[in-house]
Amino acid sequence: MLQAGDRAPDIEIPTDSGEAFRLSEMKGKRVVLYFYPRADTPGCTVEACEFRDGIKAFGKKGAAIVGVSPDKPAAQAKFKQKYDLPFTLLADQDKAAAEAYGVYQEKNMYGKKVMGIVRTTFVIGPDGNIERIYHKVKAKGHAAEVLAGL
Repeated sequence: MLQAGDRAPDIEIPTDSGEAFRLSEMKGKRVVLYFYPRADTPGCTVEACEFRDGIKAFGKKGAAIVGVSPDKPAAQAKFKQKYDLPFTLLADQDKAAAEAYGVYQEKNMYGKKVMGIVRTTFVIGPDGNIERIYHKVKAKGHAAEVLAGL
C-alpha cells in the first residue's frame, strides 16, 4: 500500500485524445491524480465538475489535475466534452495504473463482492513523491478538500 513520502509509480497510458501520457513527464509540477470508477456516472460527474470549477484555484497553487478511470479513450473524450472538463483524463483500460496505485480492490456493490476502482486521490509533489493520499473519497466536496490541503 502506497503512503505519503513514497515515490509515485510512473504510469504510461492513453489520454482522452488517445495520446500517450507519462506521469514522469509532469516532474517539476504538483499533480492531483484522482482515480474514479466510471466516466459520466453521477458521483464521478460531481467530482469531475468540482475539479473543473476549481481549476483556476488549483492552478494558483501550482497543481495540475489528472483524472483516471478504466474507460476507453472515446468514453473519456465524450465525458470531457459533455462537461467541459479542462484537464486530462486517462483511459486505464487494463487497470495497470489502478493496480500500481493500489486502488483496484474488492468492493461491496449491493451486497455482492466485485472488483473495481476505489475512489482515491493522490497529490504528487514536483519531486515525484506522494505528498498526500485521500482514501475512499466521497465525491461531493472532495475538490474543495484537496484544494484546502494544498
